[in-house]
Amino acid sequence: MIDPLTLPAEPGCYLFSDDEGTIIYIGKAKNLKRRVSSYFSRHDLDPKTRMLVAAIAGLDFIVTDTEVEAFILENTLIKKHQPKYNIDLKDSKSYAYIHVTDEPYPRIHVARGPDGSGRYYGPFVSARERDDLLRLLKSLFGLRSCRRLPRRACLRAHIGSCSAPCTGSIGEDEYRERVRRAEAVLKGDIAGLIRTLRDDMAAAAGRQEYERAMELRDQITALEGLRERQHVDRQKTYNEDIINYIASEGTVSLMLFNVDRGTLVGKHEYTFDETEGFLEEFLARYYADHEPPQEVILPTVVDDAVAGYLSHLRGAKVRVVVPQRGEKKNLLDLVRKNVEIAFFGDRLKLDELKRRLHLPDLPIVIECFDISHLSGTAMVGSMVQFRWGRPDKRNYRRFRIRTVEGIDDFAAIAEVVRRRYSRLQEEGNALPDLILVDGGKGQLAAAVGVLDDLGIKVPIAAIAEREEEIFVPAFSHPLPLDRHEKASLFLQEIRDEAHRFAIAYHRNLRRKTVTP
Repeated sequence: MIDPLTLPAEPGCYLFSDDEGTIIYIGKAKNLKRRVSSYFSRHDLDPKTRMLVAAIAGLDFIVTDTEVEAFILENTLIKKHQPKYNIDLKDSKSYAYIHVTDEPYPRIHVARGPDGSGRYYGPFVSARERDDLLRLLKSLFGLRSCRRLPRRACLRAHIGSCSAPCTGSIGEDEYRERVRRAEAVLKGDIAGLIRTLRDDMAAAAGRQEYERAMELRDQITALEGLRERQHVDRQKTYNEDIINYIASEGTVSLMLFNVDRGTLVGKHEYTFDETEGFLEEFLARYYADHEPPQEVILPTVVDDAVAGYLSHLRGAKVRVVVPQRGEKKNLLDLVRKNVEIAFFGDRLKLDELKRRLHLPDLPIVIECFDISHLSGTAMVGSMVQFRWGRPDKRNYRRFRIRTVEGIDDFAAIAEVVRRRYSRLQEEGNALPDLILVDGGKGQLAAAVGVLDDLGIKVPIAAIAEREEEIFVPAFSHPLPLDRHEKASLFLQEIRDEAHRFAIAYHRNLRRKTVTP
C-alpha cells in the first residue's frame, strides 16, 4: 500500500481497495496528500468512514491538472467500478416521463424512465397532470399512441383525435412538424408556440383556408388554457435546480426541485449514507447524468471547483448560489419543508406524541385495542399495530370475545389485552412502546388492571371518542391536549384504524351467521 505521506500535493483522484484488490471507494481532492492523510490521522470520522478506513488494504491515485478534471475523472471511475462505499444514487421515488419515440412517425406515450432512444420529458410528480397533458397533446396535434402502425384507421382516427399516418393521410414532414410543436409544449415554450400558431392562422385565413384557420384557432385556445393552468407566464428566463437535505443518524435525506423558468417541473428524492463531502459527491454523480441548469441553489457552501465542473458539463457558465435571504432562500426553505414531510413526517408525529404524553422513549411500536358488537351480540375485539408512525398490517390481530356475556366493554377490553400480552410473554416477544385503548377512564382502568396482574410496565393511554379526550393512569382528568394538535390527531388516526378493523371483523362474523 502506498504511504499517504508520499502522495503529491496535487489535485487528482484516489482509489481505496480492500484485501482482495476490489476498489471500495473513489474520491477526489484538491490536494491528494492532505486529503488522503486525513483518513488516517483524524479521530472524528463518522461511523461509515471508520468502517471504510478499517477495510482499506490498498491505495492508488491519479493526478489531474485541475480540480474540475478531478471531478470528471472521479465520476468516470465511479461509474466503471461501482465502489461499495460511494453513495448509491437511487431515486427513492419513481416518477413517469412522457416519451417521444424516434420513428418516422413518432409515438407519444408514458414511460417509466429514460432508458431507450427518443426524447424524454419529465419526470412528472403528478400522474394526473401528466395524463391530462398527454391526452391534450395527442388530441391537439393528432399524434399516434399505437405501438405499431395498424393497416387501417383506428377509432381515434375516426373521431378526429389522430392524424392517422397509418392511412397515408398525412406526410412525414407535416407529422414531424406536429411532433415538434408538441415537444415545444413539453419544453415549456407555450408562449412561443402560440405566437407561431397565430401567424399560421392569419396566413391560412388570408388564403381563405378557413377550416385550417379554425383548427389552428382551437389549438391556440387549448394552449392558452394550458398556459393559464400551469402558470407558464413566467418571470424568469433561466432554469434552476434547488437542493436541500437533512442529515440525521448517519443518513442523508435529500430532495432536488427542477424549476423551469419559475415553474416546478420535476422533483427527485434520494437517501444515502452520510459521509464527509457527500454533497459534492452527489452533485458530481447527479449532474453526470442530468444536464446542469444555469443556476444551482444549495443550502451550504461547496468547493469552487463544483461550479467549474458543472459549467464544463453544460458547456456554459453555471452559477452555484447559497442564498442567505430573499426569494431564493424561501425556495430553499420550501424544499427543506418538503424533505421534512416526505422523510420525517412520521418521525415528527412520534416526537410530538412522546413529548405530549411524557413518554420515556420514542413510541416506535404502538398497539391499539377496540371492541365492536351489536347490542352485545357477536362481540369482537381488534388490535392494530403502528410501527414508526405507519400501520403494520402484518401484526394486526382480531379476537372473538370468549368470557363476556352481554354488554360489558370493560371486561371485553380486559380479555383481549390479557390474551395479547400473556401470549407475548409466553413466547418471549417484544412488548410495544405504547398501548392505546378506545374508550375513557373505565376502559383504561380495565386494561391497566390486566397489565398490573401480568407485571407489565408499558405506557398506556385511552382516547374517548366523543370529545377525543386523552386519559393516562397518572391523572384523573384528561390531558390538556387540543383535539386538533398533532399528537391528538395521530392518536385519533390509530384509534380510527382499530375501529375500522374491528367493525370489518364484526360484519364478517354476522355475514357468516345469516348466510345459510
